[in-house]
Amino acid sequence: MPDIFFEDFIIGEVKTFGSHQFGEEEIVAFAREFDPQPMHLDKEAGKASLLGGMAASGWHTCAVLMRLICDGFLLRTASMGSPGVTENKWLAPVFPGDVLTLRRTVLESRTSKSKPDMGLVTFRFELVKPDKTVAMSQVCVIMIGRRNPGARLA
Repeated sequence: MPDIFFEDFIIGEVKTFGSHQFGEEEIVAFAREFDPQPMHLDKEAGKASLLGGMAASGWHTCAVLMRLICDGFLLRTASMGSPGVTENKWLAPVFPGDVLTLRRTVLESRTSKSKPDMGLVTFRFELVKPDKTVAMSQVCVIMIGRRNPGARLA
């Protein structure tokens, strides 16, 4: 049963949620299965690349982002899915040993014109390194059920 609804998301609110440490074996395993580019599989190829070292695939960071979103709040939310991601940026490489923390910012919130039982919340999700470097940023809209669909909003 959800305990977080559309009304609970306040524009401008920033919160942080769980962290994930990327291990070398995990990076290589993901790359072998989903993104077998040399800089994700081999230390020497990574050093020779623009990344400067073997680094996690951007798609791997996206998967970790989704896990942190789910564990942090989404599984407790009256989520109704998403119409899509509007922006995805890989801003800094993620190396073995890096620990990334999820930072969530509520950018926009509005009720649906066609479905009054739901609202649309636009979030910026960021994976942040301990030195405050943003490794990845994503803007995404999530459709979220309203606590009281008949109530007027201020």
